[in-house]
Amino acid sequence: MAAPATDTTVRSLLGAADTVAADAAALVGPLCAVSSPSGDHTGLEACVELVVAALPADAEVERLPCSTTGSAPDLLARIRGSGTARIVLLGHLDTVIPHDRHRPVEVDGDRWTGSGTFDMKGGDALAIGVLRALAATPGARALFAEAALLLVADEEWRTEEFAHGPRFQDWDACLCFEGGERTATGEEAVVVRRKAAAAITVVAAGVSAHAGSKPDDGRNALLALARVATTAAAAHDPSGPQLLSVVPTMVRSGTALNVVPDDGELVIDVRAAAIGSLEGFLASLPTELDGVALAPRFSRVWPGMDHRAASAPVLARAGALLGRPIVASSRGGASDASHLASWTRVAIDGLGPLGGGAHAIDEHVDAGTLRDRAAVALAVLAGVLVP
Repeated sequence: MAAPATDTTVRSLLGAADTVAADAAALVGPLCAVSSPSGDHTGLEACVELVVAALPADAEVERLPCSTTGSAPDLLARIRGSGTARIVLLGHLDTVIPHDRHRPVEVDGDRWTGSGTFDMKGGDALAIGVLRALAATPGARALFAEAALLLVADEEWRTEEFAHGPRFQDWDACLCFEGGERTATGEEAVVVRRKAAAAITVVAAGVSAHAGSKPDDGRNALLALARVATTAAAAHDPSGPQLLSVVPTMVRSGTALNVVPDDGELVIDVRAAAIGSLEGFLASLPTELDGVALAPRFSRVWPGMDHRAASAPVLARAGALLGRPIVASSRGGASDASHLASWTRVAIDGLGPLGGGAHAIDEHVDAGTLRDRAAVALAVLAGVLVP
């Protein structure tokens, strides 16, 4: 049973939900006004400037080399306490929408539409608000030794190994603020299980020929890649035993309108319950079709995450503090929480506000959920800090 002083601190921390939501609401618009597609230094630095200005006054700010070569540096901010627990709040500042399609926030009641609102600047804003609450709540610093905020610049396009795992080895929790969700019956949910994910690139090498006079002398790389794409897509079975999803996403082939294409490249997005299933799928792809050599390989692999067991006692305590259940959920989309899940004792994701349209022109966040999701995040945080 917690000591009376701790009980008072936890109540005060949970009572900060309105302030956290207000802080987040004030930051979402400015953050999303900045176009920050992965790899754009100017946009990322503008976002970092906004974040640093919103941090607690005593936050220690460090710029870390990004996992992706040539990217803007990542941002690490830390506050210190006198306790023993160590937690990291996780997010990313990059988006997928290019500059010429960027959409600043448009407010229509609680529906705030704009690039990055849901994936994931709305969640970043909540994470910053939570860190501010930890810094400002009387007695809260006695509950932790270190609370960190890690915002990376390359989550949407990274193909290199995630660089920051060892820094957080044996930390008590990673709390990631990707977009939130509710169950079909309206209960608040968080993500504790994610699929493994990979991008497979298939490089084709055929033989060129004149498309009019000698087409049969060629070996058509485009046709071979088309067959690979359709055959691969037939394995799509997300509700099957391996939870395998297979989606061809990009193809390139040919250099002239009247030449049999002799080369090309196909990209396939694949996800499954475990990396082993992805490896098995890669091994099933052909290496030759009709004289065209094919070279399938992983161009990106992200681990899965399964913290159902580790998170169960935390969510039970958090639900009791919140006064309503917090449901453990699964999600197919990849997240940096999957990378830190193998280093921290518990990883809980999906703590951001509700919304939708990620990676699309109608991306939006439901600002009316900021307060409820702030309460969920604070309860989960308390569930970690007070065993």
